Amino acid sequence: MNSNIRDRFLKYIEDNNLISEGEGIIVGLSGGPDSVCLLNLLCSLREEMNLKIVAAHINHMLRAEDADKDEEYARSLCKEFKVEFFCKRVDINKYSKDKGLSSETAGREVRYAFFDDVMEKLGFSKIATAHNSNDQAETVLMRIMRGTGLEGLTGIPVKRDGKYIRPILFMERKDIEGYCKRHGLEPRIDETNMERLYRRNKVRLDILPYMKENFNDDIVETINRMVLLLQEDNKYIMEQVDKCYIKNCTKYEGKVIIYKRAFEYNNAIINRIIRRAIKEVGGNTYDVEMKHIKEVISLKDMSTNKKIDLPNGLYAQNIYGDIFIRIKIEKNKEKYEELVLSKEDILHKEIYFQNYIFNFEVISCEKNIDFMKDKEIKYFNYDNINGNIIIRQRKEGDKIIPLGMKGSKKIKDIFINMKIPQEDRAFIPIIQFGEDIAWVVPMKVSDKYKITDGTKNILEIVVRRR
Repeated sequence: MNSNIRDRFLKYIEDNNLISEGEGIIVGLSGGPDSVCLLNLLCSLREEMNLKIVAAHINHMLRAEDADKDEEYARSLCKEFKVEFFCKRVDINKYSKDKGLSSETAGREVRYAFFDDVMEKLGFSKIATAHNSNDQAETVLMRIMRGTGLEGLTGIPVKRDGKYIRPILFMERKDIEGYCKRHGLEPRIDETNMERLYRRNKVRLDILPYMKENFNDDIVETINRMVLLLQEDNKYIMEQVDKCYIKNCTKYEGKVIIYKRAFEYNNAIINRIIRRAIKEVGGNTYDVEMKHIKEVISLKDMSTNKKIDLPNGLYAQNIYGDIFIRIKIEKNKEKYEELVLSKEDILHKEIYFQNYIFNFEVISCEKNIDFMKDKEIKYFNYDNINGNIIIRQRKEGDKIIPLGMKGSKKIKDIFINMKIPQEDRAFIPIIQFGEDIAWVVPMKVSDKYKITDGTKNILEIVVRRR
């Protein structure tokens, strides 16, 4: 590699549009060679590009005194470089156990959450991590051994979500170590990187050196070159997937619905639609493997309400042929809720119930009203209301006389006919006048309180989500 690393670093930033002049950047600083090199290189551009730079360090509390020494080293280095230092301590072993995650996934989740918190606090725009080309090669090999597809072979992106950047992804580890030595930097060395207990370490210490010695002396560079080619191919495919996703999926209230028609696409498209849906709900697709995607595809042919578990606290459910991707919620005994109000209590104020806000207003029948304009606004014969107005959750056996009908209908049957998932039914508000259900929000109103020629006063109810 060209001995002038700084020039290549600046060119890599410019070629990939990673940093703009005047930006604020948070550097993930472990104290190891990679992150120390990254911090030093960014600081060398600080005046030239008018950059604001801070460092964020996570003490994972995994290596006892060594972890504390890493933290102290990172702190003193920042003092030397005149960089503000942010630090957080998290017991990763406990965190991973509590969350049911692997240590690697737990560590990644905690780090990025901390980086995001610091970014929000400071109003900065970029988070720089010190992934290098050896990390790239190791990641691709590990994914191959797990049975990855094209997307997995694209490895670590140089930038993600418009804020995460990897400015030294072009550098090999040997060049990073040489840079630190030439600039008198003495980074901390994590001795666990030399232990073969972890899969990545085995790839780093055994597989890559073997490939280098016996097959290709430039194996790291070769793998990185392949990654760049595959990233271009995958980019085009994902542009097509995005179009299909928009047409066939809906996200609301923290879940994604993949409509049954989406499964008519070929596997190259539907596999990626499912992965995107999982990412939309869970925030990432770490630990999601091809077997999970195939399980979701097979779910579409199963009976309604059938579920399968997915990694990272998610699950997929068949609802009348559509597939819902959701976050698992601990099932506690559902606490029944209701709000009892007099006719006077409801006027000229906002009424809050669970995730909804209600506004009530009594208006004259002479007012020109478009009854079909908005499903979140309904009108009732105010003069027919006797007793209190109750906003509540549904109960077993609830019935309503739907508008235009003579007899009553079970609300349970209405939910089934309208294909409302069981998990959502407890959170659909019921509005009751006296002893009668007047509105199943926002879908059915009662015939008993319809507006007629003889109506003098109308109750307008507007509902919206918080």
